Amino acid sequence: MSGDKASRQKPCHRCKSSSASATSDTSTIHYEKFWLYRHCSSLQQRDRQAQKAGQLFSGLLAMNVVFLGSAFISSMIFNHVAITLADVWILLSILKVLSLCWITYYLLGTSRQPHAVLYRDPHAGPIWIRGSVLLFGSFSILLNVFQIGYSAILIHCKSRVEIVFPSIEIVFICTQAFFLCHHSKDCIQVQHNFTRCGLMLNIATNLLLWLLAVTNDTIHMEIESQLREVEQRFAGKAPFPHPYLCNETASCTCPNTTICKVFQKGYILLYPFNTEYCLICCSMLYVMWKNVGRRISHYHVPRVKSRFKLHGVVFGPLLGAIAVIIGICVFMLYQIQATGSAPSREVFVMFYSYYIVLLPLMSVAAVVGTIIHALEKRELDTLKNPTRSLDAILLMGAALGQMAMCYFSIVAIVATDPRDLLNSLILSYAVLLIFQNITQNVFIIDGLHRQPFIPPDKEEERKEEQNHEAYDQRRMSVLELGQEIRKVSRSYMHNYSHLNWKRRALKEISFFLVLCNIILWIIPTFGAHPVFENGLEKSFYGYSTWFAIVNFGLPLSVFYRMHSVGGLLEVYITA
Repeated sequence: MSGDKASRQKPCHRCKSSSASATSDTSTIHYEKFWLYRHCSSLQQRDRQAQKAGQLFSGLLAMNVVFLGSAFISSMIFNHVAITLADVWILLSILKVLSLCWITYYLLGTSRQPHAVLYRDPHAGPIWIRGSVLLFGSFSILLNVFQIGYSAILIHCKSRVEIVFPSIEIVFICTQAFFLCHHSKDCIQVQHNFTRCGLMLNIATNLLLWLLAVTNDTIHMEIESQLREVEQRFAGKAPFPHPYLCNETASCTCPNTTICKVFQKGYILLYPFNTEYCLICCSMLYVMWKNVGRRISHYHVPRVKSRFKLHGVVFGPLLGAIAVIIGICVFMLYQIQATGSAPSREVFVMFYSYYIVLLPLMSVAAVVGTIIHALEKRELDTLKNPTRSLDAILLMGAALGQMAMCYFSIVAIVATDPRDLLNSLILSYAVLLIFQNITQNVFIIDGLHRQPFIPPDKEEERKEEQNHEAYDQRRMSVLELGQEIRKVSRSYMHNYSHLNWKRRALKEISFFLVLCNIILWIIPTFGAHPVFENGLEKSFYGYSTWFAIVNFGLPLSVFYRMHSVGGLLEVYITA
């Protein structure tokens, strides 16, 4: 009887530890609260409703900021007398200062609170995304330095705002890049609504900076294209006036000095990198916004860190390098013709022929890779993953830019003269590009939803962790465990040095597509825009309409190629 009483009074050590851990877990969880849902029956239901309300209100904040900024930028384009570029810069400077204040508060206050960052999303902010932020951010800083130098030389005819705005931009880029590189994986558990609003303010600011950069870039290309037409018609026809060529050529021209020419050429060369930087930051900030208040189970955290290795891959890098070298040669020949005078018909034929050869190879590779994915035995990863969902949305959304331009080109060619050599090449290019985008998106999205390949020794480690109690019951000796690990390691080295044909083929295909997308990103980014110079679509749709179409499609097509590289690298590593 006394023994039963003693057994009842002595608590179980395992129960005590589990209850203690449960108490500590609940004490560190900061459930969200919102005044609209304070009467919910359960704490979990109140937390879910408060999370949705916080996302809704922060999204409304971003939407209103974007609409206000878009109205300013549109007014500047259509009525550049009432709303000037300086007015838009002042608005964006205010938004950047507010964003800098919130980032500083997050770095020094929110993230340092007790139990603020209990979880980190392993899929958010991979190394190539953070590297892209640093790379494009560095080029954007250099771009603003060139802009400051150029404006300082022409200070007699330019506003001082053109020096202040790039200076604020440099501080904003440096602070935001540091913030994203060190905190992109955070799943913040305190100050949920304030953090969501701050992230959405940053997203809206980057979107408006991207919109302004795209607008200025298209205006710049419009001026160049119009000047070419003026030069072509100058011999027999009088030049027509253009609204954007009023004061720039009259009183504010670059003096004939080397430093001014360097600033001018450097600004034009580095301009596309700023648009890419803004889009990358928006994607990373959106993932952080989705991860606010998110609690990740430790069972879902991958314990295998995949690394980028070129082991067993030969044909993909070889064929991709050939495509890159030929593409650089075609790009240089096109640029030499385009900068000297109007590109000749032979240059257009060479340019489109390169694409017509490369795009079918990329499509066939993507189709073969999709078939291999179907033959594989790897299971689909169905866990909630905001980063993967955003990758799929960005791939599908960015591809719409290229596909829209292609469909407009197809209609223009079919309605005019599809039997002409150049027109038939442009028609084939448009059709092949649409097919290539579709096949590549299917291949990347299917690969991103596959569970990564786990080597034999890591698989054994995972099973050992899951069945830890079973191993304890067996009471394995240290010697037996060491012999088993050495046996598994020898098996892994043998399997890794002799990849099966499915994994090898996926790695070859992924690496080939990575290099192809890199060259297809380089060509339009550094100034090869045949859609402006060939004259077919412009004469069919009219100057303003075609530029509006290209204004929508071209920046998205550049972003699509860069984002595809990141997705293909992920597919390569997980194969």
